[in-house]
Amino acid sequence: MSEAIEIFHYPKCDTCRKALKWLDERGIAHTRVDIVEHPPSVAKLDRAMKLAGVELRKLFNTSGQSYRGGDWKAKLATISKAEALAALAADGKLIKRPLVLGRDVALIGFAPEQWAEKLG
Repeated sequence: MSEAIEIFHYPKCDTCRKALKWLDERGIAHTRVDIVEHPPSVAKLDRAMKLAGVELRKLFNTSGQSYRGGDWKAKLATISKAEALAALAADGKLIKRPLVLGRDVALIGFAPEQWAEKLG
């Protein structure tokens, strides 16, 4: 993959650190974005969902404090896609991480096998 990708990560997250190390070890060009300080926009989240071919709920960090504390499991059944994406864009801790976004690729969470297949 010759084009740089954006990786939205949380610096205190062990999985994110493993993913960043994985990218560095393979020499994959990337831009690091702190997902809490600079969450992806609604448009980027929508694009990531489409590129990754996943349902909206797969963008949510279901094991996180923001998700549990905000009762998002119940909320997701009653709110619109636009409302859910707006909530994600407003609180980076709600988003499953790391989140990789490139021109024609999106990866949600760190699965080395999938990353190797999509990123080379």
